[in-house]
Amino acid sequence: MFSSALRNDALAIWHAGLDAVKADRLVAENICVEGSRLLIGKNADLVIELDRVDRLLVIGVGKAGAGMVRGLEKAIPDNLAAEKQLTGWVNVPEDCVGPTRWIRLHPARPAGVNEPTESGIYGTERILELVRSAGPKDVCLCLLSGGGSALLPAPIEGITLQDKQKVTQVLSAAGANIAELNTVRKQLSKVKGGKLLRQCRAGWLITLIISDVLGDPLEVIASGPTVPDPTTPGEALDVLHRYCGQQGQIPQHIFHVLEKRAANQPSETSDSITTQAFHLVIGNNQTAVEAAGRKAVELGYMVTSRTAATLEGLAEDVGRFLVREALEQMRRPGRHCLISGGEPVVRLAPPEIRGRGGRNQQLVLAAAEMLWNDAPEGLILLSAGTDGEDGPTDAAGAFVDAAIIKAAKERGMQPRFYLERNDAFHFFEPLGGLIRTGPTHTNVCDLRVVLTDRPE
Repeated sequence: MFSSALRNDALAIWHAGLDAVKADRLVAENICVEGSRLLIGKNADLVIELDRVDRLLVIGVGKAGAGMVRGLEKAIPDNLAAEKQLTGWVNVPEDCVGPTRWIRLHPARPAGVNEPTESGIYGTERILELVRSAGPKDVCLCLLSGGGSALLPAPIEGITLQDKQKVTQVLSAAGANIAELNTVRKQLSKVKGGKLLRQCRAGWLITLIISDVLGDPLEVIASGPTVPDPTTPGEALDVLHRYCGQQGQIPQHIFHVLEKRAANQPSETSDSITTQAFHLVIGNNQTAVEAAGRKAVELGYMVTSRTAATLEGLAEDVGRFLVREALEQMRRPGRHCLISGGEPVVRLAPPEIRGRGGRNQQLVLAAAEMLWNDAPEGLILLSAGTDGEDGPTDAAGAFVDAAIIKAAKERGMQPRFYLERNDAFHFFEPLGGLIRTGPTHTNVCDLRVVLTDRPE
């Protein structure tokens, strides 16, 4: 009974955080039509006089794209949509495609495969056609969310889709963080790193952002297609040399293309941009953490919460750190809750022994190993991705408590065996320790909940 109650509370707290960052809700809260004015932002941060607008165009990319489209289509009255010829194209994972009225959702990659595809290139070309067709009296709304880097592929001359896939695979397996990955991706793309903005001919390009990057750096989220790029080809080369330059895993012509670009890098100025740009972050990891905290208070817990401001380290290290905090929290009588948000990385095992899992499952499995010999009743640790995906699995994450550890011991399972193989999925699945949500249509990194309940 004790374990069941804590599980219910932990899941309720986590879902409260998720509900607060639902994409349709966030967009509807930040777009409003009043008379002949389009108001952007909860405080009307930007006001567009619609009498001066010919067309409303919508482009977008990301795991939250479908939800953002639904929110937008609800916010724009039908008569206005018809009058302003509302149309658009948004690249999303294929399991996020659903019916829409005005804006097309395009399946740009398979579900659970976070890599660029030919379908993604096709969708990106349609987005480019749309922004190039715009006129100075048109307004273009860009719906941007996490996962956009893989969903918006457009390789530069001399680089193939297979090259970009290989780079992403090798860097991810080597433990490169999202900022390092995007530094390379932007230099190999003709749309990322502000290049979409440069090709837009609309009077306004308004970007609404659901951030999956800690600290909300606009140039990193989805590789910053609508903001100027502060990185250089030289920095991209540094990343490649740091992680795979000596291993021969990256085709040499990729190095040569970047070396040529570094030697002949054109000077780009804001003078070449004709479109007025506006950016607004409408949801992020902190939004989810704060909402989860409110739910925990409502359920009677004393709450400590935090959102990581910078990139985190290995998932195993984060999991062990959370256990140490949980055990310290357990020393205090009463009901306590620790909520944290972030995004760690996983160093992948060699392909020949690699199993299935994701960073959240790996984090929780490392926590289980640390609790293995002394898992107290009245403690649960949960970690899951707000996008509903955790690595190449259908799980969002996992949880561990004394009952999970007891069941694993009865089956003769050893956490170290599964940790070394990145096979947390097959550890937690038979124990009922996985969290499955399906696509959530949002993405603001990961949300972790630690509950302790010690009688007075």
